[in-house]
Amino acid sequence: MADNYETMNQESPNYGCFKEAVCIDASRVYDSCGDKDCLEDLRVYFSPASQAVIDQAAQVRMRNVDVLVVYLGLEPVPFHKGFYSVDMTFFFEVTLDVFQTPAAPPVTISGLSVFSKNVVLYGSEGNVKVFSSDGSLDELEQNSVQSLPKASVQVAQPVGLSARLCEGRTCCCEPCCRIPDCICRRYGGSFCMENTDKVVYATIGIFTIVQIERNVQMMIPAYDFCIPEKECITSSDNPCELFSRIDFPTNEFFPPKVTDVYGDDHGCGCHKHKEC
Repeated sequence: MADNYETMNQESPNYGCFKEAVCIDASRVYDSCGDKDCLEDLRVYFSPASQAVIDQAAQVRMRNVDVLVVYLGLEPVPFHKGFYSVDMTFFFEVTLDVFQTPAAPPVTISGLSVFSKNVVLYGSEGNVKVFSSDGSLDELEQNSVQSLPKASVQVAQPVGLSARLCEGRTCCCEPCCRIPDCICRRYGGSFCMENTDKVVYATIGIFTIVQIERNVQMMIPAYDFCIPEKECITSSDNPCELFSRIDFPTNEFFPPKVTDVYGDDHGCGCHKHKEC
């Protein structure tokens, strides 16, 4: 243990020394892409109770938007070996402030928007099946993993840009896919698709990174085992003892000055022109 600690200690002459090459099984990213999409005029679907509020609305305002889930599909591209089409379906929860009369306070309700897109990425080829000890003998199909790569998408917090009301009969449209039952249950079991007096269109901005990866065996340099350097602190049931470990919130009592935030430039070019 002493030798291991010496390796982890940054002041030790052996710190950071390469000890051996080890083989690991890890996911390697073969291809990826980033995108910035402005999703204009996505239909927002509501439960019957929320739709009744929308039908009486005079104005709506975007409050918040969040990603509930993204469903991904992966298919090989015909006649283009090693490339795959990644089909993505985004389900957004859109929260709105609904104004029924100009003087009345708004009513906050949530609905669902759906958006689909696809990208083509390189995922290499593989003609093997992977079997592991995790599966049981009765699970013939689930016991093996096919040679397809794995697709994943990272989504930053969406930006709710705008929301507008529209007459239902003039801008009625169906969702681009079937809404899963688990999402329907979240909103009460069903959505109003037709025969609505008014509908809401939302414009949403999203940032995404899509990547395709495969499990491969790689040789990497190993330095040593990861040994914790910090001692565990036993928790206490005494609230005053827990409170004593919290630092005094000085910044809450003394808000930062403009020079602390922007420096001497004050964010207006004073450094260059000597005047604002």
